[in-house]
Amino acid sequence: MTNGGKTTLTNSLLRALPNCCVIHQDDFFKPQDQIAVGEDGFKQWDVLESLDMEAMLDTVQAWLSSPQKFARAHGVSVQPEASDTHILLLEGFLLYSYNLPRRHEVPRGALS
Repeated sequence: MTNGGKTTLTNSLLRALPNCCVIHQDDFFKPQDQIAVGEDGFKQWDVLESLDMEAMLDTVQAWLSSPQKFARAHGVSVQPEASDTHILLLEGFLLYSYNLPRRHEVPRGALS
């Protein structure tokens, strides 16, 4: 769904939750010359193939490997009173359309 308030909700959560980072799927669109043109003559921005999901998953993996380092690198101040809490929001309209490759699975207990 586009224009459904995802970014508005994400921004509200980002302000309200401690040590919260966000990854926007919109930041992972492929270059314009790699976007397919449909039968209607328009670029097909609303299909999964228009996104570099591998790069997005690599970014998620970077957060998983070190939430504190990721937060600092993205301008998020780690709040000492909640230093054991780290939250990652993934925002995008095609998130549930992607079949996650096994290499990106989070091992059990990795975030506890």
